[in-house]
Amino acid sequence: MAETLALAPDASRKQRYEALSNRWKSLLGNEPNRMANLANAAAVLKEAFDWHWVGFYLVDKQRDELVLGPFQGPLACTRLHHGKGVCAAAWDEATVQVVPNVHEFEGHVACSSLTESELVIPIVSVDEVVAVLDIDSVNRADVSAAD
Repeated sequence: MAETLALAPDASRKQRYEALSNRWKSLLGNEPNRMANLANAAAVLKEAFDWHWVGFYLVDKQRDELVLGPFQGPLACTRLHHGKGVCAAAWDEATVQVVPNVHEFEGHVACSSLTESELVIPIVSVDEVVAVLDIDSVNRADVSAAD
């Protein structure tokens, strides 16, 4: 059965995160398929925050690259390489990357010329980054460590 967040249009970012926290298990908890859950996670984050692009890049061990996974937003780069861009930094360093101004990030990969700020969160399984969650905003400084 489909779920919705039903957020008030004027809800604060904190209220949006609280609504997500309260609903996360019911939205994703009963589905065993990883791709389905990643797809719905991207959709619910895009719906909750109206970011420009929300999606996942999955580690492709054979090609030593990140490959595009489920996402919401405009067309995206299909593959990302080590050492280039915010997603690669999160993957290589296994750390959250908060970039208030992508134009100041050396080596930024511009999959969309509209992106102004970016947040990338590594997803770790058994001490290894297996994917990254990439969030792009058209507003400068729209993401922070609080996100």
